[in-house]
Amino acid sequence: MAVRGQFSNRLGFIMAAAGSAVGLGNIWKFPFEVGQGGGAVFVVMYLIFCFLLCLPVMVTEIAIGRKTQRNPVGAFNALGYKKWNFVGKLGIISGILILSFYNVVAAWAFGYVFEMVMGNFDIGNHFTAYTSDIFKISIYAVVFMVATAYIVSQGVSKGIERATKIMMPTLIVIILFLVIYSLTKEGSLEGLKFYFQPDFSEINGKVIYGALGQAFFSLSLGMGALITYGSYFSKKDNITTSASIITLMDVGIALIAGLMMFPFVSFMVHNNPQLISSLIESKADVAAIVAANPGMSNLEIFLLPEAGNSGAGLIFATLPTAFESMGAFGNVLGAIFFLLLSFAALTSTVSLLEVPVAYVVDEKGYKRSRAVWLMAGIIFLIGIPSMLSGGYSAFFSDFITYYHAEKSTGFLSFISDTASDTFLPLGGFLITVFAAYVWKKENLQAELAIGAPGFEGSLVSKYISFAVTVLCPLILGLIFVLTVLGKFFGVEVFG
Repeated sequence: MAVRGQFSNRLGFIMAAAGSAVGLGNIWKFPFEVGQGGGAVFVVMYLIFCFLLCLPVMVTEIAIGRKTQRNPVGAFNALGYKKWNFVGKLGIISGILILSFYNVVAAWAFGYVFEMVMGNFDIGNHFTAYTSDIFKISIYAVVFMVATAYIVSQGVSKGIERATKIMMPTLIVIILFLVIYSLTKEGSLEGLKFYFQPDFSEINGKVIYGALGQAFFSLSLGMGALITYGSYFSKKDNITTSASIITLMDVGIALIAGLMMFPFVSFMVHNNPQLISSLIESKADVAAIVAANPGMSNLEIFLLPEAGNSGAGLIFATLPTAFESMGAFGNVLGAIFFLLLSFAALTSTVSLLEVPVAYVVDEKGYKRSRAVWLMAGIIFLIGIPSMLSGGYSAFFSDFITYYHAEKSTGFLSFISDTASDTFLPLGGFLITVFAAYVWKKENLQAELAIGAPGFEGSLVSKYISFAVTVLCPLILGLIFVLTVLGKFFGVEVFG
């Protein structure tokens, strides 16, 4: 077997793994979920779950990878449990499907960089026409996939590690610049209050479920990416502290994204009251909600899902209007913002591609360069229906109607619902069950103790053991069941 790549140092691993976790979901999905979840109280719940639930899953995946020095499928084989390698196969399939549509969304963001530079702020009012332009979107998607494949083809140290060491600091600098600018805008204080002042009376089952889901999905868990990256991690380094730093970085960037987004949203509603009026007039449900809740602020009204501001809608349809209102600097600011989205997407697409590439290299004996371009090409082809579902093809745009659903779901959203929202918690559930009851928690603890003096018998060690054995399987299994019931059968347990 050829010598496998390895991260040159702990920082390289942390940057790469954090890059895997940080993605479009941190920049636009997290702020939108906060808006839908009642503001600051959602943030509090999210932080609790990231460290109490997600961190134990993360260290488990990294430990399995480092122990075996293999890809997600080969890892189970190497541990002597070949019958369990279906968990690794599920993770690889999940990663392939996620990358197939993620590359399309990344292409939208990448294309917006050029639209903003040209001052085409009206594109938000013609978003469907933009996504329906299959020639333009396919060019952006090809460029993005080629950039991803090139980085992965250069190897673990010279490709993934080197690129993420550049992209992650750049991403942080850009987002901090946008935070500072957003805080200078009129009306930003209302957005900060909504974001930072928790109202614990808002806590309910729906908020808890949403925070759990966002925490798990934002950290790239359950699809084998961290098993793969863990297989390149040195035995000399501490898994638990490294995973803690990765979690802190991911959470920190998500929090900073909210610090950027809510002042922007507040600025929009403060300077465009006609927008709120038009939303209420055009949407009967919005009017009913506002009538029933007279104390709602304009910011809360604006973030109502019935107002048409889904996460993608808020970013691609609404924000260009805000950039236009910022005068001559608006096109530069808009271009910087969507460049930020593109960087965030690229750090994730690199890790998504590395998972199937590692499998093909380890298990099929392909050379890395051949495996990279082969898998990139296959995944791009798999993503074509998602590309067509942006409005170009009626068949893929209205691909399926879920049981009890009032309207159809496009192919891209269907793949997202299936691979991201459903397969990932299932994968996390199976990985923790395997680690606790098949591989045994004692073996997990032994691997975590390598490179970590003082770990054995510590409070952290005891908590991870409890979480992997009881807490994580229970909660992740519940998330999986509730997701299937809610998304595909219309059974909303939390209303």
